[in-house]
Formats: sequence, structure tokens, C-alpha cells
Amino acid sequence: MPGRDDLPSTLLRSPRKAQDTWVAAHDSALETYGRGRRAQQTAYAALKHSFEKVGDHWEPKQRRGPSDDQAAGGAEQRERPTRGGVDARAGKAHLYERAKQLGVPGRSRMSKEELVAALEKASRRETARARK
Repeated sequence: MPGRDDLPSTLLRSPRKAQDTWVAAHDSALETYGRGRRAQQTAYAALKHSFEKVGDHWEPKQRRGPSDDQAAGGAEQRERPTRGGVDARAGKAHLYERAKQLGVPGRSRMSKEELVAALEKASRRETARARK
């Protein structure tokens, strides 16, 4: 399976189901689009329907479905910024708990949008730290 060879480091630290989801979508996208960015984007889009990025790894979401406006719109729409694997459509209480888990300071005073941005930043930081 070509996808296993291309597995991103964040998925190596994630549950087997997340890895299998990414690999299946990636391998299918390789047949359709060939190697490159589009195959990677397709695999991540499939992954983000069932998993959310927490720090340096992926965890199952409370509910399946698109995690941000880009994922909800599909391939036919203009590109919008993604939220780095953070489930931006989750409730504020869920986002607060994830922020607490990652030790985000000031989380109790943040709006939902601020929590999403803080989680995105914390996840990038944890991923960079894990890659060193």
C-alpha cells in the first residue's frame, strides 16, 4: 500500500483506525489524481470527517462530519482556510475541554472562534515539538 509509506508523522502517533482511514483515502486519490498535493488533501479531508487533531496526533470526533467550512463545501467551491484538523464545528464546551487538555492559557475567557484559533496554534506547536 503506497499510503502506508507516505503516512504523516501525526498519524503515526494516532489510532490504527485513523491511519487506515487516511491510507484508504490516499490510495484511492492516487488512482484518481496521481502523486502530489491533491492526493494528500483528499486523504486529510476524509480523515477530518471522523477524527480531529489534538496536539501532535488525531483522536476520534464526538460526531462524524465536516470539521470546517472548507470540508463542508466540497471540491467544487473556492478554497477557504482550513482549521488545521481542529473540529471548528464542535460546541464551545468541547473546544474548551480540548484547550484544557492542551494547557491553553486564558481559555475560560475565549470565544468559540478564539478557542479554535488557540487549539490550531497549540496543535501546530505540539506537532513541531514531536518532530524534533
